Amino acid sequence: MERAAFVYTTFPSIVEAERTGRALVERRLAACVNILPGMISHYWWQGAIERAEEVVMLVKTRASLTEKVRAALRQMHSYTTPAVLVIPIEDVDPDYHAWIEAETSSASAS
Repeated sequence: MERAAFVYTTFPSIVEAERTGRALVERRLAACVNILPGMISHYWWQGAIERAEEVVMLVKTRASLTEKVRAALRQMHSYTTPAVLVIPIEDVDPDYHAWIEAETSSASAS
């Protein structure tokens, strides 16, 4: 079986996160996305410390699809420099792993 991966990203609104997450699932680039509203971020941007309310998204996918997920996120994202972090999964329940693979099998990894 291929390795599973999380792709972590953030959005400025629940509406944008849901629109993007649904598109990733519809395209079979993700078996599932988890959207977690209510995050507060403090970060450096253009020489100043900023504060923003954001929404976290965790994308559950296959490792071979992470570049396609990254490209889709960058295309659909409103941020100039979105956070897109690929997190390899060390271990997964075998049945859950099989589900991730089955739900993303029609997305081409090339």
